[in-house]
Amino acid sequence: MAKKGVTASFPFDGDTLVFKVAGKMFLFIALEKNSANVKCDPARAIELREQYPFVIPGYHMNKMMWNTIETIDDVAPSLLTGWIDDSYALVAAKLTKKERDRYGFA
Repeated sequence: MAKKGVTASFPFDGDTLVFKVAGKMFLFIALEKNSANVKCDPARAIELREQYPFVIPGYHMNKMMWNTIETIDDVAPSLLTGWIDDSYALVAAKLTKKERDRYGFA
C-alpha cells in the first residue's frame, strides 16, 4: 500500500483482495486459500513455475503473464515481496503519460 497509486478493494467477492496501481490490477490475494496471483514477464513466469512447485499458471488469469502462488505462507517474505514488486513494476511501466504524471512516476 506504500507504493505510488496503489489501492486495495474486494471487487469480486469478500475473499479476493485486489491491489491496483492507477486502477490496473497487479496483485490478487485469495484470503481463504492463502494464495496470490502476481503478474510476470512471460519467460520469468515459466522459470518460476519450473523452480518452485508452489508456483503454477495464474488461476483464472492469462496464464502466459500471471502466476499463482498456491500457499503464500510457504514463501520466504523477501521472495514474495520481490515478486509483488516485479508485478507492480510491470503494470506501472504500462501506464499512460497522463497516469504517470497523475501518480508522480518519473
